[in-house]
Amino acid sequence: MQKYRLYIDEVGNADLGNSVSQDNNRYLSLTGVIFDVTHARDILFPQLEDLKAAHFKNHSPQKPVILHRKELVKKKYPFEDLRDPAVELSFNQTLLKLFVEWEYKVITVVIDKLNHKQKYKTWMYYPYHYCLAVTLERYVKWLDAIDCVGDVYSESRGKRDNKMLERSFQLLYRNGNR
Repeated sequence: MQKYRLYIDEVGNADLGNSVSQDNNRYLSLTGVIFDVTHARDILFPQLEDLKAAHFKNHSPQKPVILHRKELVKKKYPFEDLRDPAVELSFNQTLLKLFVEWEYKVITVVIDKLNHKQKYKTWMYYPYHYCLAVTLERYVKWLDAIDCVGDVYSESRGKRDNKMLERSFQLLYRNGNR
């Protein structure tokens, strides 16, 4: 039976404090990228390692460069090599080519935290966990539709957040999204 893996990462934060009224803090999105495990191991990971080795002097197997959008866009360490226009062009073209060639699916869930806070004053879902529940629901339904199995990887977030995420995931795993 074919096995898939869902890799999850967020953009924004789950904070429901006063900053949710500011546009740059109002939304949280959770994106999951689904790969066939064999495709990822045999094709995607080696090609991604080659891309990073070819464009970033700081990349090594012992200290791999992690592709974070914010640092990439600002060309901050470890992406300062992108300040060279030729390197940036080569990196962008190669990455876009790989995006076209790789086999994957994407699930993105966005929550308007301000609207969520105003609408659910009493029974408010923690925004990250709400997005996680919806993302996992979509993933499980897709796996069921193609009669396959899968697992989930989430980026490490911090000790406290990781514990909350693990509890939320275990609850969803045991009970589903009710």
